[in-house]
Amino acid sequence: MDGEEKRVKRDFNLEKRKYVLGGAVVFVVLIYLVRLFTLQIMSEDYKKNADSNAFLHKTLYPSRGVMYDRNGELLVYNQPAYDVTMVMKEVENLDTLDLCNTLGITPDYFKRRIREMKDRHSNPGYSPYTHQVFMTQLSAVECGVFQEKLFKFPGFYIQRRTIRQYTHNSAAHVLGDIAEVSKKEIEADDYYVRGDFIGKQGIERSYEKQLRGEKGVEILLRDARGRIQGRYMDGALDKTPVAGKNLKLGIDIELQQLAERLLEGKIGSVVAIEPSTGEVLCMASAPTFDSRLMVGRQRVKNFADLARDSWKPLLNRSIMGQFPPGSTFKTTQGLTFLEEGIITANTSYPCYGGFVHSGLRVGCHGHPSPLPLVPAIATSCNGYFCWGLYHMIGARKKYGSVQKAMSTWRDYMVSMGFGYPLGVDLPGEKRGMIPNDKYYDKNYRGSWNGLTIISIAIGQGEVTATPLQIANLGATIANRGYFITPHVVKEVENEELDSLYTTKRYTKVSKEHYETVVQGMRAAVTGGTCRAANIPGLDVCGKTGTAQNKGKDHSAFMGFAPMENPKIAVAVYVENGGWGATYGVPIGALIMEKYLNGELSPQSEIKASDIQNRRIDYGIHER
Repeated sequence: MDGEEKRVKRDFNLEKRKYVLGGAVVFVVLIYLVRLFTLQIMSEDYKKNADSNAFLHKTLYPSRGVMYDRNGELLVYNQPAYDVTMVMKEVENLDTLDLCNTLGITPDYFKRRIREMKDRHSNPGYSPYTHQVFMTQLSAVECGVFQEKLFKFPGFYIQRRTIRQYTHNSAAHVLGDIAEVSKKEIEADDYYVRGDFIGKQGIERSYEKQLRGEKGVEILLRDARGRIQGRYMDGALDKTPVAGKNLKLGIDIELQQLAERLLEGKIGSVVAIEPSTGEVLCMASAPTFDSRLMVGRQRVKNFADLARDSWKPLLNRSIMGQFPPGSTFKTTQGLTFLEEGIITANTSYPCYGGFVHSGLRVGCHGHPSPLPLVPAIATSCNGYFCWGLYHMIGARKKYGSVQKAMSTWRDYMVSMGFGYPLGVDLPGEKRGMIPNDKYYDKNYRGSWNGLTIISIAIGQGEVTATPLQIANLGATIANRGYFITPHVVKEVENEELDSLYTTKRYTKVSKEHYETVVQGMRAAVTGGTCRAANIPGLDVCGKTGTAQNKGKDHSAFMGFAPMENPKIAVAVYVENGGWGATYGVPIGALIMEKYLNGELSPQSEIKASDIQNRRIDYGIHER
């Protein structure tokens, strides 16, 4: 009985083992099934790899949108170019030296490109079964040489692309350029893959999504050896590329060329705006550069050379330069004092050689005294506007404190487009500087008054502005109290402009006060500091600006024409140009004459040539 019991016990243990082993097998099988399900159904990677063996997805690049000036003249267009791509899995028995010689590259370059291609950190979309960009922007000649020997390099392909071309060597800062996408740009937008091109500067960058279009794709069948057998489903699943949208700019290319011509040998900016629309008619920055340097495989080298240039030709001073506006700023002060009731149009202030009070003196040039507002603008009287600010900041009965008075003043400046970026449709716009009460409390430990900050009344001290902001001030005065955010693009094909560029932005000053300032600016042209801008039949209104500087003063001008129903507002800023009347006024007058009359008179052409040939000695110091 005991032996029988033992046999039963042994059989029982064996039975248990069968279940354990069976369960283990089932468990392992389940693991494999789950893993296979994950790989084949849930994961895209397996499917992509499997598809890559059977299909070749060939990207079809769209034509990038072109650009025209406001009169329909072509500015930027596309020219055929070619990329060399490779499918790593198809490369066999490659004669590397022969390939390098054919493409005009070194073996080191070849090795570096292969490393970069396989680096999934910098090229997250890498797959040995898909096209990878090896070289970009081959010319038609270079491509022809490679095409003849392509049969010797299995796995290599030619991809048709386009590169940008420019009809004029002008407006480089505005138009911008394109270049290969960076890793950061790929991570920011999954539309791009390594080897794609993207707008880097100017309009090319700010309107990238409209200009780039949409990529297409052609799906090709491969056999077991990777050879192309034709289109999958006769192209039923192919996607046709969608061309980018064309842009019409507000720029008048002839006006742009004149502005750049007048700035030769100088550092500065010219900006012109159509007041009624906010469209930028020209935006010139000097020194500038040749747009064609940013095209092709030499772009990287050329860009690096320009970036190292101590004169900073890549800097768009029209929107990035922050300068003291000088006497052009006096118009904002007159408007503010009128609206706040600090003065009336008939209020007169003395100016015997300048503003003098409590031992403080702000000098001024000779002119009759005392003066009311209109002749004060016409003669650019420093004393008048210093007295106005002094009385405003010191009006404790009205404001309660200098801090409140200062805050009120600042609100007026901001409403006129100063202190913050205007929102122009170009990258890199700077804000300029309009100080507030907190700024002065911090710097003067809460102990300051109108005398402490008196220089801001004449556009000096802590106040800075961009040439675009100064031109916008001219447009605002021309419109008698409002402006439309300046913008370079006039029309986008089949798309409405952002409402920012169609909406009127009103200032805090009433229209009737603008009329007074307009009279002052007209008087400046007919008999004041802007007499050189007096063009017969155009009723020009203007204001000079001579901005003090550590070295020679900056020459500035702000104006518009005609006086009634204005068509153009202009700002000119020439670094170290001296008096506003030296460069600012004559350049501004030529710009207005050209735009309004369509051409320069023979006398004006002589004047333009003279200004073009003048050179300002800036020395050899770094800038």
